[in-house]
Amino acid sequence: MEIAVIGTGYVGLVSGTCFAEMGHEVTCVDIDEEKVAQLSSGELPIYEPDLEKYFHRASEEGRLHFTTDLADGLEGAEVIFFALPTPKGEDGSADLTYVKQAAGDVADLLSSRAAAGLQGGGPEKRIIVNKSTVPVGTGDEVEQIFAEKGLEHGTDVAVVSNPEFLREGSAVEDFMKPDRVVIGTEVDWASDEMERLYEPFVRQGNPILTVDRRSAEMIKYAANALLATRISFMNEIANVCERVGANVEKVRLGISKDHRIGPHFLYAGIGFGGSCFPKDVKALARKGREEGYDFEILDAVLGVNDRQRLRLALEAKERFDGDLSGRRIAVWGLSFKPGTDDTREAPSHVSINELLEEGATVAGHDPEAIETTRGTFGDRIEYGSGMYEVLDEADALIICTEWHEFRRPDLGKVRDLLNEPIVFDGRNLYDPARMAEMGFEYQSIGRPSYAPETKEEAIEEAIVENGQP
Repeated sequence: MEIAVIGTGYVGLVSGTCFAEMGHEVTCVDIDEEKVAQLSSGELPIYEPDLEKYFHRASEEGRLHFTTDLADGLEGAEVIFFALPTPKGEDGSADLTYVKQAAGDVADLLSSRAAAGLQGGGPEKRIIVNKSTVPVGTGDEVEQIFAEKGLEHGTDVAVVSNPEFLREGSAVEDFMKPDRVVIGTEVDWASDEMERLYEPFVRQGNPILTVDRRSAEMIKYAANALLATRISFMNEIANVCERVGANVEKVRLGISKDHRIGPHFLYAGIGFGGSCFPKDVKALARKGREEGYDFEILDAVLGVNDRQRLRLALEAKERFDGDLSGRRIAVWGLSFKPGTDDTREAPSHVSINELLEEGATVAGHDPEAIETTRGTFGDRIEYGSGMYEVLDEADALIICTEWHEFRRPDLGKVRDLLNEPIVFDGRNLYDPARMAEMGFEYQSIGRPSYAPETKEEAIEEAIVENGQP
């Protein structure tokens, strides 16, 4: 099958590469000439595990192409995916400028070709697929754009919703082995073609769900909103645990064994970030208000998250008597989650901004996100090529992202490099009793902190529970 993907951002590049890996002829179209040249020369602009392997294989075997010429990209395409940004507007709604512009450009090309009799052996019908995360009703607007150019929905084109469920850091695996594929259309021939396209990806029995277009659009927002709600809920539980002397890790284990709840997205921390959750929750809340419904639970989810992302910086300020001027703070983890170089809405960046505003010097390290962070902060912070490098002469360490290398550091080395052995752990990576034993002041999220005078009791408790300190 010949496929066009308009947009070479995160979703577009992963989708195009994975379709090409599965044997389809894919042309990715983008207006950014520099990016297209970069991709055409074999250089990836983003980091994502396994993407490079599939990208180079498909490119070398001639199944994956890149162009700035929309007409060239659409030449033989049976399916045209829109994988375009829908950034947050000033009012919190999704900005559909890029989607509507692309729809207009594609409609112009297809209608002009039809008028000039230039179909020329190309597909008689085209499937227009919204892969972008868009508000409910966007498919109707795109359908209208094509109708205004004389292209009838269901006859000449079919406008379909096909939301993505890709987790950054495991996006290639998610695409190649999806737990479900959602197709939103009421057009039978389009549904058949989309199911044929995705069948090779679900051979292990996971479902292809074909629903009406508006329901498909809503599924994406509802999924992200619910996952974000679980995160904020657990952060609220963690905050209460600290006040009553409970341990959020024990609470998490206790509730995750309930099959109605399950274990996923129940980890306390410093909030969610990335390109999806913050934007999509705001957009769904905004859509509710446009329809006359006040989505109170989502407003609360966002409020909790905003406060949680500031938490470590505020705790550091409190620890140093309300004054961070002249203090040097090391930060481990700059991406919004491990496995990606994406820093959009990253809790680390919220913390860094607050630290800088309070007069601190910040030295940050991340396995992949140094350059993307440099694009935001420039030389306002320092960057270390190694995790221990940023600790030298630092007054405290803040951990914002749970990269694997941060889970098992040489804690003795960490303690010796810091001016004071103070750690603020936003991802609950270490055992509080063990940290106390090693002489750290250690603050995590929703778990007891052991002051020096209770260190011996903490060690004894750890031995009883775990059989070792």
